[in-house]
Amino acid sequence: MILYPAIDVLGGQAVRLVKGDFSEQTVYDDDPLHAARQWVDDGARFLHVVDLDGARAGQPVNLEQLERITSALDVPVQYGGGLRTLPDVRDALRAGAERAILGTAAYTDVDFLDEVLAAYGDRVLVSVDVRGGHVATAGWTETTQMPVADVIERLQSRGVRRFVYTSVDRDGMLEGPDLDQVRRVAGTVRGRFLYSGGIGSLEDLRALSALRQVNLAGVIVGKALYERRFSVTEGQAALEDDAHPRESSPHDRVHAG
Repeated sequence: MILYPAIDVLGGQAVRLVKGDFSEQTVYDDDPLHAARQWVDDGARFLHVVDLDGARAGQPVNLEQLERITSALDVPVQYGGGLRTLPDVRDALRAGAERAILGTAAYTDVDFLDEVLAAYGDRVLVSVDVRGGHVATAGWTETTQMPVADVIERLQSRGVRRFVYTSVDRDGMLEGPDLDQVRRVAGTVRGRFLYSGGIGSLEDLRALSALRQVNLAGVIVGKALYERRFSVTEGQAALEDDAHPRESSPHDRVHAG
């Protein structure tokens, strides 16, 4: 498994929210590139960048920050937030993203989802953000009545094979992941998924690794890294396990589209 340091960009700064609440934000770095460089210097093999402004606006706002990061640092980056049209996805990939993360539009616009998957295939992930057992959309500001398993099944039927699963209820709380939830998701996902939400210690990472879910390919960590609960190197070591599938490296990736 790979540890993905999270860089959430809001107002040009690297921030973290609590339970997806935009009114509960902490600024951890005035410069997202500086934050990204710290994680890479500490051994990050992949970065997870979210355009929070874009998630609220419904279109990318921080592509310039993405391009600064991908131009300066030699690690792959996945990027999401406001990617709701094919040109938006194309612009994100042209700005240097290795993968594009879809959110709201993947649920509301079937034609868009089909177009993006046809164009970019495995470079596309869909974010399944869950609050109270139901999927949250529009930058976590709206909660639907869609059960998680039904949503994942429906997306898989259209060809989605990569997911980011976020427990919004635990995000930013540092109180640990919901391991039962992770098992349930692993039982539904036929491709691969990344987990995000509540990671606060190395023990949390070891607990996820100990689940031995072969389709759990990585863990996204934000606040715990910013607050120095552990380093990227320590977190990656906690996840290391040959029983897990290895995510492709920058040297053996195959670009589509």
